[in-house]
Amino acid sequence: MTYLPHGKAARDPWTVEVTPSSAGWTYSGLRVTDLGDAPVTFETGDEELLVLPLAGSCTVVIPGQKFELAGRASVFDGPSDFAYVPIGTEVTLTGAGRVALPSARATRRFDPRYVPASEVPVEIRGAGQASRQVNNFCAPDAFECDKLMAVEVLTPGGNWSSYPPHKHDTPNPGEAVLEEIYYFEVAGDGLGYQRVYSSERGHIDTLAEVASGDVVLIPYGYHGPSMAAPGYDLYYLNVLAGPMEQRSMAFCDDPRHAWIRSSWAGQDIDPRLPFGRTS
Repeated sequence: MTYLPHGKAARDPWTVEVTPSSAGWTYSGLRVTDLGDAPVTFETGDEELLVLPLAGSCTVVIPGQKFELAGRASVFDGPSDFAYVPIGTEVTLTGAGRVALPSARATRRFDPRYVPASEVPVEIRGAGQASRQVNNFCAPDAFECDKLMAVEVLTPGGNWSSYPPHKHDTPNPGEAVLEEIYYFEVAGDGLGYQRVYSSERGHIDTLAEVASGDVVLIPYGYHGPSMAAPGYDLYYLNVLAGPMEQRSMAFCDDPRHAWIRSSWAGQDIDPRLPFGRTS
């Protein structure tokens, strides 16, 4: 199943739990939890992960270290600070709010780290109704680790992102093979839509109406557009990992729609961007 509505992938204490085993693939994972009265303690095992506040703040305790994450009011209030936790580590989370833990199976151990929100690169992509914001907090050029890659995409209501449709599923020059997770939040209790369709790797056909807490899994195939309904800003967290030694998010556009990129020349960027703080 590629579309997991809110609650479908829940297992206490996680409101979302996607593991490589449950997804039926090898590398990418994601957990989300709502922190409250009780701490959440777990072992990373063979996965490296990030602790990323979505709403609220939290404290991350690992052996010999503690990270205080100030977080943010919501995903629409700018990038968040975050922490990196390596493989083979016990973690305890406390605080109040919603926290995401994007992860990937890894073999190399990197040092635990804290990154302030002010160091998260913010990029505006596209133009016109394809304008969107990308918080490249764990893109390959922004953050060093073994396998994990993760970015946040924010799309103003009425706009399209992940557009033109693209894929990362075939080992070609300029294209990386990746397993990808989309985790959605929508402003104002709204809705959006996500399209995933077949490539030469195999058949896949998903057009999902998505709301906050929903997940779409992309083992292969073209994905996009991600559509923000008018009146409802759309957020998604992308988690990606794959077999290559050098981390890369390289993609291949659907040839039928690649011309869309050239149409942005001369169009204005949506004035509603950027969301929140960018410094």
